[in-house]
Amino acid sequence: MLRPGTEIIEQAGGLHNFMAWTGPILTDSGGFQVFSLSSLNSINDDGTEFASPYDGMKIKLDAAKATNVQNRLGADIIMCFDQCPAFEAKQKEQEKAVERTIKWAKICKDSHANEKQLLFGIIQGQTNNDLRQNCLKELVKLDFPGYAIGGLSVGEGTEKMIKTVNFTAPLMPENKPRYLMGVGTAADIIQAVGAGVDMFDCVMPTRNGRNALAFTQNGPIRLRNAAYIDDFTPVDSACDCVCCKTFSKSTIRHFFNTGEMLGPIMLALHNIVFYHNLMDKIRQNIENGTFNTWAEQAINSLAYSRSNKTDTQTDNGKD
Repeated sequence: MLRPGTEIIEQAGGLHNFMAWTGPILTDSGGFQVFSLSSLNSINDDGTEFASPYDGMKIKLDAAKATNVQNRLGADIIMCFDQCPAFEAKQKEQEKAVERTIKWAKICKDSHANEKQLLFGIIQGQTNNDLRQNCLKELVKLDFPGYAIGGLSVGEGTEKMIKTVNFTAPLMPENKPRYLMGVGTAADIIQAVGAGVDMFDCVMPTRNGRNALAFTQNGPIRLRNAAYIDDFTPVDSACDCVCCKTFSKSTIRHFFNTGEMLGPIMLALHNIVFYHNLMDKIRQNIENGTFNTWAEQAINSLAYSRSNKTDTQTDNGKD
């Protein structure tokens, strides 16, 4: 909306043309970004006002405007404007956020004016089962083509996140996509699929790749470490991405340590392929009827990898 601007994207023929990407595109409404810029914004029942992170200019954003902007950007799936409260928010604040999320969802549906796009509703309620159930109940009345679980991976911890997903996902309509926003690690995704989730988004593959962390079959590795200075094997011997077919760990480490931009690019691509391969395995095991057995083994293997490595810290969340 702000850079390069809705008008520029629209003049280019939409995001697909602007990005030269023929695959599906999903845009968020700005609700999470408002949360992440909490020091720069104020929120009321009508929407939010925040200072632009680029030039400080005051920006007003509400449900109707968020929908209009996404209509003009032209993504395939767009999201309702919602309020994502901080994890430590008090009960009344969380209740108010759910109330606003439902109210704004109705406005978004009434404002939606691009029939080529699917508008998804977002379920809020933090880790409170009653709030989650109430929010979902009201959103289902609006009959969206898909529903998302929002407001997780914001500090509540993995255990509470998975419990909330296990409670919420089975209540969501079975005949419509179930989308978990801002998640996550390979183990998180496997467990969420077990609960019935279909779709995910997360910056982990690219953000970690930009910071020299690669996901591999044997767990994550940090390629800035001196241990890889003379390691001429691929980042992951089981991977056939352009990074693993072309460069060694030693070379990638050298790129990062000299500020060569090819390092972050290669590891971002590698990590994206790792996640694609993970989803392929999930689909194959679902189709084969072996998902539950495979998932247990995969999660145990990931837990073993984490407990036997010192360089496993990852960055979660959304840009």
